[in-house]
Amino acid sequence: MSSPFARPKKTDGPRASFGRLLGYLFENKPAMVVIIVLSILGAGASLAQPLLVNQVVTAVQHGNTLSMLVWALVALVLVSGVLNGVQHFLLQRAGEGVVLSTRRKLIARILNLPISEFDTRRTGDLVSRVGSDTTLLRAVLTQGLIESIGGALTFIGAVIAMAIIDPLLLGITVVIVLVAIVVVGGLSRRIRIASKKAQEKVGDLTAAVERGIGAVRTIRAAGATEREVQEVDGHATEAYKRGLDIARMSAFVVPVASIVMQVAFIAVLGVGGAQVAAGTITIATLITFILLLFMMIMPLGQAMGAVVAVAQALGALGRIEEILHLPTEAQDDGAVRVAAAVETDDAITFEHVSFRYGAPADGPGGADRLPETADDEQAVLHDVSFRVPRGSRVALVGPSGAGKSTTLALIERFYDPTDGVIRLGGVDVRGLDRAELRAQIGYVEQDAPVLAGTIRANLLLGSPNATEDDCVRVLEAVNLGEVLHRDPRGLDAQVGEDGVMLSGGERQRLAIARALLAAPPILLLDESTSSLDGVNEQKMRLAIDAVAEDRTLLVIAHRLSTVVDSDLIVVLEHGRVVGVGTHSELVESTPLYRDLAKHQLLV
Repeated sequence: MSSPFARPKKTDGPRASFGRLLGYLFENKPAMVVIIVLSILGAGASLAQPLLVNQVVTAVQHGNTLSMLVWALVALVLVSGVLNGVQHFLLQRAGEGVVLSTRRKLIARILNLPISEFDTRRTGDLVSRVGSDTTLLRAVLTQGLIESIGGALTFIGAVIAMAIIDPLLLGITVVIVLVAIVVVGGLSRRIRIASKKAQEKVGDLTAAVERGIGAVRTIRAAGATEREVQEVDGHATEAYKRGLDIARMSAFVVPVASIVMQVAFIAVLGVGGAQVAAGTITIATLITFILLLFMMIMPLGQAMGAVVAVAQALGALGRIEEILHLPTEAQDDGAVRVAAAVETDDAITFEHVSFRYGAPADGPGGADRLPETADDEQAVLHDVSFRVPRGSRVALVGPSGAGKSTTLALIERFYDPTDGVIRLGGVDVRGLDRAELRAQIGYVEQDAPVLAGTIRANLLLGSPNATEDDCVRVLEAVNLGEVLHRDPRGLDAQVGEDGVMLSGGERQRLAIARALLAAPPILLLDESTSSLDGVNEQKMRLAIDAVAEDRTLLVIAHRLSTVVDSDLIVVLEHGRVVGVGTHSELVESTPLYRDLAKHQLLV
């Protein structure tokens, strides 16, 4: 059993940086170039407005005509509005594109991770990275980062114009702005750290909700609903507290722009008013300077909002990058040492195979953890050797925890052995492409998982080109034809989350039908009849007998009736082979098997 206390692995992935963040944001470079150009044009249109206002005021003071100036000002305002609207749409679209692209990368990486990663990571936390963390990347684009590029030009242009108009008033403004920049800069790193912690708590919450929903029937039956609610509520409270930490720090950043604007406006108005009274500058010049002040402060506010968004995004990006830099199954095979192929008539051969949790296998494809124990140093298999002749039926028997399911997992290359060699047709399985290996094997797991969706979707999972007649045929073969008549939708009937609308026996039979539909040369059945009653078990055995012709079967036996007809039986105890032979041979030679047979192998 997997340990509920298994801690997630720590990885040394690259540190999330602003440069790496820009790499995500600028994946669609043409679109970003258009957005930046629009931002620059918008900055130019904005900067031109105070200059026109200056001319309007001057014209009014001298009694000149205003028609052309007014129309030019109106045109600039309209152009600026249109540019802002188009830019906003393109930014929103680019933000959604970044989220989609990142989610695709994450999904592809997660579904290709080694199985050992799923033994130590919580499903809900992985889901949170795909859903919650990626949305923070969109916020960077939509909350001022790219707009800050045009804003920077506006800022620079405004500063230059203000320096030309009145250096004294500019000096007063710059001092106030520098104080604001120091305050925001000091808070940005703290916001980034707090954001990462907040996202981790959201991941914990998602994992807790996923656990509660997945086991809701067990929780209800145990009368533990309120305790589970309190448990999930605790995670929600922690996420809330971390969110408040960000809110507190942001509360210092967000008002800074407003305070700077007000203080600068009051200072400029006071000093500038005194200059107007003294006749040093004109009222038109003061009005123009104040408008330029607004042009200068607005981009500063955008930049401060962008600092908060970037800090939060960098916290989320660290969690995203952690997953994206984990090796996939294929990458994990980099330097696996492969044994030379041998001539053999055996379909599967185990040669002195040992396996231990947490121990590296023969190369970087080594296993990290299996789901049968929480003890990293406990060996599951010790020097296991046996052979499965091609076209035969071989049964694995032994007490719970003997290593039977681990044996099948090693054949499927969910993990690689610590020592020894597993061969498929004489070839070391580590030398085969995993897709090629698994295409030759039909595997029915112990828990007989059924995917949410339709009966058809479950059957076609490994055989997407199978016809409707093929689907009906395998369902009839495993005595599951009645499910087609319970719902008028037939093969398109829904099975519910985890197949909840089917009985335990029906779920197992559907899983077996799915494996049979692919018609692989080798079938691995992990206690596949354990949930069937006597009648259905007999029908299932007949179905397996029918498809077993010219195929190799390796079956983990749960009942004596599954064992007695096997060509060969391998007895495991504490991860060691203690007997190999037929039923009659083992009854005479192996005390453990004799005891298991006496109790009908119900272990």
